[in-house]
Amino acid sequence: MKNIFKDIKVFEPKVFSDKRGIFFESYSLEIDQALQEKFAQDNHSFSHENVVRGLHYQWDNPMGKLVRVTRGTIIDYFVDIRAGSPTYGQYDSIVLGEENKVSIWIPPGFAHGFEVVGGPACVLYKCSAFYSGRGESGINPLDKQIGIPWQTDPKDMIMSDRDLSSQTFAEYTSAPKF
Repeated sequence: MKNIFKDIKVFEPKVFSDKRGIFFESYSLEIDQALQEKFAQDNHSFSHENVVRGLHYQWDNPMGKLVRVTRGTIIDYFVDIRAGSPTYGQYDSIVLGEENKVSIWIPPGFAHGFEVVGGPACVLYKCSAFYSGRGESGINPLDKQIGIPWQTDPKDMIMSDRDLSSQTFAEYTSAPKF
């Protein structure tokens, strides 16, 4: 995978398969060492096909996420929200799913979201900080300035009211948190 952000890391496990099925290491201490991170909590979401979640970030206790999918398929999106970054306001994406078994590290300073394109989908997150409701925020995933080309037709998207009413990127830019 090529991506425009040097801070985004992709981990592709070695998968062993035989007539019984498959085996692979989904996580090891080597990932912590490669990222120079310690993880505080694990989160797990279950989403139906056509669900769009995000674009979320946590500013008061910045949280990085190691994301992987155990069931279904998603397109995972990440947006650089670090003011002063040469890629500020740009996004990239990767397909994550039970078939490719890839994990992706999204560090603090990126808004994160995904779209379920093969569902239902189970998404696991290893988080580098504890959840903080006070610092939780988001950018509207349908923001035209960011311009994510969602595969799901907006009329068919299943989204939370909170995500739909999140600030625009222009509003975020007026008082950036990173």
